[in-house]
Amino acid sequence: MADIKQITPENFDSVVSGNLPVLVDFWAPWCGPCRSLSPIVDEVADELAGKLAVAKCNVDDNQDLAMKFGVMSIPTLVVFKNGEEIDRSVGALPKARLQALLEKHL
Repeated sequence: MADIKQITPENFDSVVSGNLPVLVDFWAPWCGPCRSLSPIVDEVADELAGKLAVAKCNVDDNQDLAMKFGVMSIPTLVVFKNGEEIDRSVGALPKARLQALLEKHL
């Protein structure tokens, strides 16, 4: 099972600044599409463990981070490398599209 971090303002920089690309899932517990995407993100995290880190950011608890990264709609998936945003997807997506999004950054 992949180690999926929970993002907070205190740990954000350290989580996204590692050597591996990092997928950050901006979500909320009341969001239906977020709930449907969550198990897909978990599966991909397991499949790409060692090649990709995965973290989740509850926008209700971390509104400042959501605003900082311009998250206007959820779910929003943001890929970081060396602390910099390199890709983004807004809305729920099927596993194959998520894998394709991530593969180009591995």
